Amino acid sequence: MNAAGTALWDNIRQFQFDDAGVSFKFSDRLARENGWSVQYTHRVITEYRKFIFLCCVSTDGVTPSDPVDQAWHLHLTYTRSYWIDLCQNTLDKQIHHNPTKGGSNEANKFKKYYQSSNYLYKQYFGTEPPADIWHTSKQRFTEINYQRVNLSRYWLIRKPRASMQSIVATLSMISVVIFVQASELTIIPVILLLVVLCAFATYFNRSRR
Repeated sequence: MNAAGTALWDNIRQFQFDDAGVSFKFSDRLARENGWSVQYTHRVITEYRKFIFLCCVSTDGVTPSDPVDQAWHLHLTYTRSYWIDLCQNTLDKQIHHNPTKGGSNEANKFKKYYQSSNYLYKQYFGTEPPADIWHTSKQRFTEINYQRVNLSRYWLIRKPRASMQSIVATLSMISVVIFVQASELTIIPVILLLVVLCAFATYFNRSRR
């Protein structure tokens, strides 16, 4: 990083999101709206600062990770902080948020920008982006089905993530039971076969970890 880049990064690192004496800070709101821990939220804000730096040095275009994008979205609602304190007084540059217009060309463009973000990140900061904040390109552009949920009214329960081996084993067991019932065989061989299938599935899953 040259002298100009170092000076720019120092300015971005020293940027303050909140006025003195604020009781509900930018980081507090970001954590609450996304259900993040305090530690993770502060790490995301650091990565947001780095993304802003990349926006300034890129000659093509860059795309943020989803967590960084959430920080960016929130900061844009702090209009005075974003447009005056950051863009005008800190960067001397306007950084606009341009969401996709849809279509394959736009999708390819933003995937290219995301790759550019990764490349520039390593070039300027000398390290890989943290994987728990900067997800893979596949994850970044496929896990997009998000909605606001009122947690005072609804519970959130994570969907089970069954492995393909578990699914195959379960279907095999069901098929065996149906076959036995249709052929009127005794239940003992069925139980033994189910035990063997369960043991095989368990061993196979553990060996894949």
